[in-house]
Amino acid sequence: MKEKVIISTRSMERVSTEFSKLGSDYIFARMSDINLFADMSKAPTRLGGVLIALTLRGEIELEVNLSRYTLQPDTIVVLGPDCLVQTRNAKGENMDAYVLIASESFMRDINLDINMLTAARMTPSPANVLRLSAEESALMTKYFELIHSNTSTNTDEKCVRSISRCLISAAVYQLIQFTMNHPPHNSASTAVRSRRSSYVKDFIRLVHEHHRRERSVSFYASKLFISPKYLSLIVKESTGKSAAEWIDEYVVLEAKNLLRFSGKNVQQIAYELNFTNQSSFGKYFKHLTGMSPTEYQKS
Repeated sequence: MKEKVIISTRSMERVSTEFSKLGSDYIFARMSDINLFADMSKAPTRLGGVLIALTLRGEIELEVNLSRYTLQPDTIVVLGPDCLVQTRNAKGENMDAYVLIASESFMRDINLDINMLTAARMTPSPANVLRLSAEESALMTKYFELIHSNTSTNTDEKCVRSISRCLISAAVYQLIQFTMNHPPHNSASTAVRSRRSSYVKDFIRLVHEHHRRERSVSFYASKLFISPKYLSLIVKESTGKSAAEWIDEYVVLEAKNLLRFSGKNVQQIAYELNFTNQSSFGKYFKHLTGMSPTEYQKS
């Protein structure tokens, strides 16, 4: 079965002023009409690959796995596979943004140097956001335009794929250089992380990995070798939300995505999210959203 780059390629094409793709390997989109972003804000979309987006004009507010990021002009963001992404807001009369989403298998074929990725902090889990200079932004724009031109004008698919591997590889290494040239603004991020912050970050990572099957705080505490009470305390102090609230938000976000896009019925989704039956899933979902799963699916 071919890998999906994104849940709905058609939806991405519908909101683009320029669009091209190479099978299930990657898609390119350019969005320069702010009205088109309205279609992207209705529900979260799950990525099936790596997303690289560059905002040239305007401002875009993204929610990635419940974390908010603001993309101002000349800002580039890299998102990892399996992220749930939703556009929360977009403003500016002259909106212009490039988006490239490449499948995991295509990115593996590029065979990037993992040591360079690590050294440059290019670990998109969930997001790596970098503000570029005007010159750096102009250079990245050229990479996007070359990738789009190669895909949309070249008729030999083998050549397109080979050229695109080289172009995307070069673009990623260029990003690595930019990242290494831009030390983090917050000096605390370069210091050794405290034990508590390490626990909190690992907790969020574990919830992202396991929320479809596990909803108990004790499960995540056991993975971290700490008590549920201590985990709840440090998560609340660090994020303003309890550990249970983080778990519930991930589960509800996943449920909404499945209800809106999967084509599965409520019972199938209940079992996929490891609820004992449809009724327990319905009570859980309505308690947290005020709507039944069926009502949300029809909304």
